[in-house]
Amino acid sequence: MTTDGRIPEVVERIPQADRGAVQRISPGDLVELATDVGPVPMNVGAVLLLAGAPDADVAAVLARRIGGIPRLRQRLVTPPWGLGRPYWVDDAAFDVHAHVSHVRCASPGDQAALLAVAVDAVTRPLPRSQPLWRAVVVTGLVDAQVGLVVVLHHVLADGIGGLAVLAGLVDGDGSVSPAPVDFGPAGAARPGPRAWDLLADSAVDRWHTLRGALKAVVRAHRGRVELGRGGRGAPRCSLNAPTGPRRKVATAEVDLDPGRAPGRRSGATVNDVLLVAVSGAMARVLHGRGEEVAELVVSVPVSARASTTSHDLGNRVGVMPVRAPVQGSVPERLARVAQITRAQKTHARGASAALVGPVFRLLASAGLFRWFVDRQRLVNSFLTNMPGPTGPLAFAGARILRVIPVTMTAGNVGVAFAALSYAGRLTVTVIVDPDVVPEVDEVVAALESELRAVADA
Repeated sequence: MTTDGRIPEVVERIPQADRGAVQRISPGDLVELATDVGPVPMNVGAVLLLAGAPDADVAAVLARRIGGIPRLRQRLVTPPWGLGRPYWVDDAAFDVHAHVSHVRCASPGDQAALLAVAVDAVTRPLPRSQPLWRAVVVTGLVDAQVGLVVVLHHVLADGIGGLAVLAGLVDGDGSVSPAPVDFGPAGAARPGPRAWDLLADSAVDRWHTLRGALKAVVRAHRGRVELGRGGRGAPRCSLNAPTGPRRKVATAEVDLDPGRAPGRRSGATVNDVLLVAVSGAMARVLHGRGEEVAELVVSVPVSARASTTSHDLGNRVGVMPVRAPVQGSVPERLARVAQITRAQKTHARGASAALVGPVFRLLASAGLFRWFVDRQRLVNSFLTNMPGPTGPLAFAGARILRVIPVTMTAGNVGVAFAALSYAGRLTVTVIVDPDVVPEVDEVVAALESELRAVADA
């Protein structure tokens, strides 16, 4: 972050000299692509709540700004067998208007109605023949507010990469860029690679993979530490059941400073505070269903990025399942969770991807991934926590009041959580399949109560 709270420029323009290279998706991206087999697409989204109407047409603003984010006007191509992983090419038919739509929110135009529009935007598949994103402008909100829902396919970016995309779309300095950025001569799309280029690039990639085999073994060992050494499955509970195509989201909010205070006192992090809060909220809901558990396993992503100023997007993330106790006092639970996460963290952050990625790709290639995730007993829920900007931002001159993350999960995880800090407030989005977890309001109330309890501890 910059000192004035703006998101730094984290998406750099690709130099002209690099534009002839084959832009392959990474092994981590391939996992996101291969495992997109459920009833809900692997999309991620963010809702920007604006104080009023933007000063300029949203499509025109985006057309100017995506010049600095090449992935937003590139499509994904799957090559013939033997020519390596899918790759990105400029979309010669790119039209920003094909990606931007306008929706008038249903009455009463409150946040719940806005989030319903966001869920529809995130759960609709993105056409694979086009760049993998969409933006929905939502009007008809209370107090003349306007919503902007930005949706990306997970193959395009992980959570930190998604923040990088938003960094390139918001004002930053409160103004609109004066003109689109050309991608080549006269703004023409660059031609895609030839079959020979793909064959040569694939051979080089395989050579580098073989050379890095020893490092991969070391990284896989470190990944075992990140995944934990418990060896036990997650507790069985009714929150874990095969999910369908429907999703419902709601939010809990808290001032960030109280959320940080317990971490400072006990050596815990904001992530640890959230782990205690979401596991405690789930335990309260289970108690209301007549179920008692001593602990719950919540999986958190671990970024392998060196910094948030990376010029490229894609997925560089591992997973860290945390066995969070739900019995005992809040200070005891927080101290225990902090102890667990410290033990599982390694110097090679995200190293668990070296173990999880190949297994997931193998299951997907065998047509077994959907069967696996519908029956898995490894985790009870997922929690994503992303640090956002500390100060207020604007889009096309309209002040951004709130940024709400919206993520999707597959398989038998009936409730998941996504947290994002923005301008001193922490928003935690609760994502449920209403057929598995119909009591979303109870989950939010329990989460708010848990967050207050942690802040008061």
